[in-house]
Amino acid sequence: MKTIYEMWDVWQNVMDMLQNQFGDSCEIVLHDLTRDYNHTIVDIRNGHITGRKIGGCGSNLGLEVLSGTVDNGNRYNYIVHTRDGKILRSSSMYIKDDNNRTIGSICINLDITNTVKFEEFLKSYNQYEMKEQEHPVEIFADNVGQLLDYLFAEGERLIGKPAAEMNREEKMQFIAFLDQKGAFLITKSGQRVMELLQISKYTLYNYLDTIRAKSET
Repeated sequence: MKTIYEMWDVWQNVMDMLQNQFGDSCEIVLHDLTRDYNHTIVDIRNGHITGRKIGGCGSNLGLEVLSGTVDNGNRYNYIVHTRDGKILRSSSMYIKDDNNRTIGSICINLDITNTVKFEEFLKSYNQYEMKEQEHPVEIFADNVGQLLDYLFAEGERLIGKPAAEMNREEKMQFIAFLDQKGAFLITKSGQRVMELLQISKYTLYNYLDTIRAKSET
């Protein structure tokens, strides 16, 4: 298989099955990850869950898979909190071509907001505490600009200061974080990073070369 469209009928049947199984409280998304990251969604069911539609962009977790910073991008039953307050139980499966290159993904986002509220009532009623588990943070953005804004904010939180106050070493740490998260796979992201850090194109690529050389060694 070279593209997801060679098995289009299969993916459509899978999405039909999931949609009918879980109803309108479950979003199912098919991504073509060979396209520009701002427009990876090629099919979506119940897009009202995250407010996305066909032609929309992928999430931050997909960027990490494409950047090669995670060994196996498949994740099952992880919890996501959306910007409008929904709680989702999600799973993501990545599709490989004949050369083991990631070319697509199918993602399931089940809205469990109401059942969690009911669960909280039961916890209060039963007075029984369960240990919380850590989950990956996934951001469903309307476009890659919002995705970059999130990654920039996370990078500044990691460094502990705004980009305008970072010194050279901190800027390199900030860029290393963005590179690990796949930010530079986004078209024209380098320009935004240069503007944010107030550095030249030469400096940015010099930093990236140094960071990647250290990573390889």
